[in-house]
Amino acid sequence: MAQSRHVPLRKCTGCQEMKTKKEMLRILRTAEGEILLDISGKKNGRGAYVCRSRECFEKAVKNKGLERSLKIKIPEETYESLKKEIESIEKR
Repeated sequence: MAQSRHVPLRKCTGCQEMKTKKEMLRILRTAEGEILLDISGKKNGRGAYVCRSRECFEKAVKNKGLERSLKIKIPEETYESLKKEIESIEKR
């Protein structure tokens, strides 16, 4: 019998749904305190996951899920730049 492969699940900080890592975007806090979008999902740092939709990102901003997950206060300019990056990914 073939064993089924383990698929890692992560919880969206916006909608709180569990999905596979490949279905989600990783937002990363680096050791320097920089917040950025991690497309590869492999960079070093503390990560938070959001679905690949602007709605989930906006929910995560509103309920401060990203700030809780990343354990840092996030400035408004950072939210704006992340939002633009997510919108460009959505269009692909």
